[in-house]
Amino acid sequence: MSDLLERLRSRGWRLTSQRRVVAEVLDGDHVHLTADEVHARAAERLPEISRATVYNTLGELVTLGEVLEVATDGRAKRYDPNAHQPHQHLVCSACGTIRDVRPTGDPLAALPAAERFGFDVATAEVTYRGLCPDCA
Repeated sequence: MSDLLERLRSRGWRLTSQRRVVAEVLDGDHVHLTADEVHARAAERLPEISRATVYNTLGELVTLGEVLEVATDGRAKRYDPNAHQPHQHLVCSACGTIRDVRPTGDPLAALPAAERFGFDVATAEVTYRGLCPDCA
């Protein structure tokens, strides 16, 4: 499970009821919700929460570096609370389901020096694609 709420509290981020419910909806492992999904789930807990508040809160969380914005193949952006846990993504090519994966090995080491073109490479994003069990 992600530690999003704990991280936000330790940063002193003002947790209004709206912000708290958005963070609660996002908190967890393998959470990759769209903004509309976050709004729908947040509204179940706090019916008066507006779509604008959800979008603004998600934008703030991304700006703070506490949530990752994940875009895959032209689909709606998804929000990942595991910003501080090194991981890659496994994406279903059919339905778009996303799972966090933690492969062994260093993806930076897999890029040979001759293929770096003089870049000082700091990070690597690897996305694994295939069919999930439901779509296979």
